[in-house]
Amino acid sequence: MQKKNRGRLFIVSAPSGAGKTTLCQKIIKKHPQIKFSVSYTTRMPRKGEINNVDYTFIDREEFKRMVSEGKFLEWAEVHGEFYGTSRERIKSLIEEGFDVVLDIDTQGALQLKEKGEKGVFIFILPPSMEALKQRLVRRMTDSKDQILRRLKRAIEEIRTYNLYDYVIINDILENSIKEFEAVIISNRIKTENINPLWIQETFLNQEV
Repeated sequence: MQKKNRGRLFIVSAPSGAGKTTLCQKIIKKHPQIKFSVSYTTRMPRKGEINNVDYTFIDREEFKRMVSEGKFLEWAEVHGEFYGTSRERIKSLIEEGFDVVLDIDTQGALQLKEKGEKGVFIFILPPSMEALKQRLVRRMTDSKDQILRRLKRAIEEIRTYNLYDYVIINDILENSIKEFEAVIISNRIKTENINPLWIQETFLNQEV
């Protein structure tokens, strides 16, 4: 029996500290048919992060080898560390009929746009620059210099917002979750995402 819907790729970007990771985690926990694309990175794990759950943590040599072998759908250097999306992981999940949330930076999203990769592009904004600064301070994972660099980079990233299909302002988390869900549902029921073989088997090949 054919699956009714094809899997869909949701590309999500945001300035560091905008709450993108928390928002994506809430959506995935609430909707088991949505999977998170676990990216590869060369950075060290933060407190509480689990290998192959939050990220796949590898060294620079292995990352460079994977780049040379064409293993990544996209990759970028962010704050001095490398991040990449596994081509095989994405393909496997979508073929199984899962929607996939891809949490990547604006450089990676631009690569996918330039390659003509099909997907829904979502940009997450904080309510203000001051709110973003306070979130970075409360996170207590960066020095003052690192926070300043992240804020400067945030301005450059926000300039790219119009390359995305949707913008969600992450002020009240519950409202942001509802908006994210609305994007997912509206795209899931688009005609282009209905499997024509499912239509054929379920309706057109049936005797009446």
